[in-house]
Amino acid sequence: MDSSTGKDQPLALIVDDNAVNRNVTGQMLRRLGWTSVQVESGLLALEQLKSRTFDLLLLDLRMQEMDGEETCRRIRNDLGLTDLTIVAYTAHGMEDDRERILAAGFDRMLIKPIFLDDLRTLCAEVRPTVA
Repeated sequence: MDSSTGKDQPLALIVDDNAVNRNVTGQMLRRLGWTSVQVESGLLALEQLKSRTFDLLLLDLRMQEMDGEETCRRIRNDLGLTDLTIVAYTAHGMEDDRERILAAGFDRMLIKPIFLDDLRTLCAEVRPTVA
């Protein structure tokens, strides 16, 4: 529950090693009625997921210390978060990568740049009462 509004706002975790991408995505989510937490690495994402419950995870595929696929596997296998919607969000994804990405545990893929309408559609699927 958001103490400032008294409403249950959906919460997204944005994981991207590029601060501009994190901030732009966070601003778009806010326009859609979501709150977000932003971190720059897979390791920091794992720490956040151990202590908070998220409705959605936007996870960049290409990061320095741990890539998005390994982060996703650890979230599914080590943390056991099988119901969390995890979206691969990358500038380098090709349609042929979809099979590999889904096998790693992702639910879907968004190609950067992300547009507000794409995010609106995704958010409506995750939390239909908000978007």
